[in-house]
Amino acid sequence: MSAGLPTAEDGNSTAQEINRLHGEAVRCCAASRDALHAAMEAAWKAGQLLENQKRIIRRSMGPGAWHLWLEQHFSGSPRTAQRYMLLARSVADVSFLRGMSLRQVYFRLGIATEPKSAGHTLLRRALPRHAVLANRLLGFLKVRPNLLPSDLQTAYQQDLRPLYERLRLLFE
Repeated sequence: MSAGLPTAEDGNSTAQEINRLHGEAVRCCAASRDALHAAMEAAWKAGQLLENQKRIIRRSMGPGAWHLWLEQHFSGSPRTAQRYMLLARSVADVSFLRGMSLRQVYFRLGIATEPKSAGHTLLRRALPRHAVLANRLLGFLKVRPNLLPSDLQTAYQQDLRPLYERLRLLFE
């Protein structure tokens, strides 16, 4: 045998090290997924508590007091509080979001976030006017029709009928 060739014993120890590192990678991935879910769940719970506190503050002290309370009692930025509250309002059960980071959840829900670092800021063009209007209309229409009085439902149908007819042409 030549001196430079690996032996079977070397192969076994290498295989053991490979398998040990593979096991470590699997454990770290699982821990990472659990940590991501815990962070997202904590943000969601914080959002629920912030929403509740906002209602209490506004009811007892008026709408202007909320921002003062937030500055004095919340260690994050007002924008972070807003994102947490949007998350809490948008998601009824966080368990179906398992495996996603908070940033990924925000992206899927359309909640704006800051870039990860200032050096990687992308120049974003303004959304086209039709997209802005469509988003505003969708936000307005989040009210469930069965919760509206029948005369208001009829008025919505009459007002939105021309829009429906034009949009229908785009999708047929």
